[in-house]
Amino acid sequence: MTASLEVLAAGTLTTVQDRGRFGHAHLGVPRAGALDGPAAALAHRLVGNDPDAALLEVTLGGLEVRASEGRWVAVTGAACPVTVDGEARGHDRAEWLPPGATLRLGAPVAGVRSYVAVAGGLAVAPVLGSRSTDTLAWVGPPRVVAGSVLPVGRATGDPRAHETPRPRRAGPLRITPGPRDDWFADGAFAALCAAAYTVGADSNRIGMRLDGPTLRRTTAGELPSEGMALGAVQVPPSGLPVVFLADHPPTGGYPVIGVVVEDDLWRCAQLRPGDEVRFTPDRPVAARR
Repeated sequence: MTASLEVLAAGTLTTVQDRGRFGHAHLGVPRAGALDGPAAALAHRLVGNDPDAALLEVTLGGLEVRASEGRWVAVTGAACPVTVDGEARGHDRAEWLPPGATLRLGAPVAGVRSYVAVAGGLAVAPVLGSRSTDTLAWVGPPRVVAGSVLPVGRATGDPRAHETPRPRRAGPLRITPGPRDDWFADGAFAALCAAAYTVGADSNRIGMRLDGPTLRRTTAGELPSEGMALGAVQVPPSGLPVVFLADHPPTGGYPVIGVVVEDDLWRCAQLRPGDEVRFTPDRPVAARR
C-alpha cells in the first residue's frame, strides 16, 4: 500500500472518522464516528467508497493535504472554499486530485464541520473495530496534525461526478421525553420546547452546551451513574441543557429530560457558538409532565 495523504496543515481540529465504534459502551468506550453522518455518507458515495470507510472530519477549515497518487476526492458538510493547487474546485462533488497536488479547505462560510473523502478510504489501523477517533478518551487514531502521513486504501468503486445532496430537515430539533423528565418541575419539558437557547462556546464533539432559560428540578440528590444514549439532553446542576453527541461518556449521573431524534443530530455538528437552538416534541406530548 503506497498511496497516502501528507498533511501540510490540520486547522483547528481534524480527526479520522468512520461510522463509529459500536458495542464497547460497557467498557467505557464512546461510540465516536462522524458527527454529520449524512455529509460523511455523501462524501463516500461521491468517490465510490464503501459506507464503512474512513475519512477526515475538519473543524472550521484550514486543512491542507498533498496526495502521493492521483485519487478522486470529495468535500461535503460545512460549505467552504476548496482548491487544488490554488485553483477553485467544487463542493458536494467528486474532484480529481492529481499526484503531488495539494488540496486545501478554507474557512466555512456556514456550518462547522467539513468532510474529506478520498477514493479507497483512509487505511489507518482500526482500534476496537473502528477507525474513528474519539476526543473524550482519545481512543482510535491520533489527532491529525501537520506532518501526519495517512495511508489510503485501494480504490474499488466508481466515482460520481455530482450528486444532489438529500434534502435536510430544518426547524427545531425533534425531541422525545427522557427517562428522567419526572425529576423536573411540572411543565419543564414543555418549557424546554418553548424556549430559545444558544450554542455555548465550550461545545465540542462530546456535547453541545446550551445557554438560555434554566430547567428547575424537583428531585433532590443525584442519580447513580446510568447509561447515556446518543442525543440525550442531560441537565447538570446549572439547569442548562447539554445535548450528548458522538464522543459522549457512556454513563452519567445527571437526569436526562429528553433525547434528540437521531435523524436530527447531524444539525448539532453544524451549529456554531451563538446560533439559536429550539426543540419540538417528536410526537404530541401535551399530556406529559
